[in-house]
Amino acid sequence: MELTYLYDGSFDGFLSCVFESYRKQEVPTAIESDEDSVPALFSVCAIETNRAHAQRVYRGLVRRSPDAARLIWHGFLTCLPQRELRLYQAIAKLLQDGPGFLCNLADETLLPIRKAVRHLYGEVEHLRGFVRFSEMDGVLGAEIEPEDRVLPLLRGHFCARCQNERFFIYDRTHREVLLYADGRAVIAPLANFQMSPPSEEEAGYRLLWKRFYDTVAIRERSNPKCRRTQMPMRYWNTMTEFQGPEYFKAKRSPAASQAPGAQGGIPAPATLAISAPSAPASAL
Repeated sequence: MELTYLYDGSFDGFLSCVFESYRKQEVPTAIESDEDSVPALFSVCAIETNRAHAQRVYRGLVRRSPDAARLIWHGFLTCLPQRELRLYQAIAKLLQDGPGFLCNLADETLLPIRKAVRHLYGEVEHLRGFVRFSEMDGVLGAEIEPEDRVLPLLRGHFCARCQNERFFIYDRTHREVLLYADGRAVIAPLANFQMSPPSEEEAGYRLLWKRFYDTVAIRERSNPKCRRTQMPMRYWNTMTEFQGPEYFKAKRSPAASQAPGAQGGIPAPATLAISAPSAPASAL
C-alpha cells in the first residue's frame, strides 16, 4: 500500500518519522514536509515531532557508526531530491546490514547522499569567503542565497571569527537566520526580511570595497571563465562588489551614490536576479 509520511520539516521531525516507521512496522513510500506536500491519492499519515523519539533514533545511529550518523545529519541539510526517503533507506540499510556498507563508495543507496553532502561542503567552503557583512547600528548583517541549508555548518566558523561582535546571517533561500550575540548563537525561521539601507558611513565602506575590487583587476589579463570557476555566478547576487548603484544609496540620501570607477580596472557586473523559494525552518 502506498503510504506518505507528513512531518514538520525539522531534523527531529524526520527522525520521528523513522521511529514511527519501525514502531508501526510499516515502510513509507514517501516522506514529505508540510510545505512541500502536494495532494495525494494514497494514504497520508501526519507524524508529530517527538524530540525524545528523535534522540533515541540518533543515539542508535551513533552507536552503530558515528560517521553514518554525521552523514545522515549533513545529508538532511542538502537539496537532494527525495532527500528524506533516500536518508530513510540509508538508515534502514545501516540498521539491517551494519556499518560495513559505508565502505562501498559505489553503493546505490549511499552514492547520491555522498554527492549531495560533497556539494554541501563545497557551498560551506565558498561562503566562508563570500559572505559580505554590512554594519547597521552596531550589528553586522549579511544575506546569502545557498542551495543547501548551510547555516548550521557556518555557525561555528563565524561565531569563532566574530566572537566579540553581534551579527546575523540571513538565508534568503530557506528563510532562516543565524543570530549571534554575547557568545550565544541560534538559528531561527524568518519568513520576511528586508535589509535596511546603509548609513552614510557604511555606504562609503561599500564604495571603497567596490573601488578596491575594480582597482586590483588587470584588464589585459581578464579571464571571465576563470573568475566564474573561482567565484561562481550564483553567489554574486549577495556580494558587495557585484551590486548596482541602488546598493550604495545611503539612508535618507536623495540620490544614489555612483560607485567610483578604477583606471584600467574591470567593473563588476550587474546584479543577478535569483528567486528564493521557501523551505522548512531549522530545528538544529
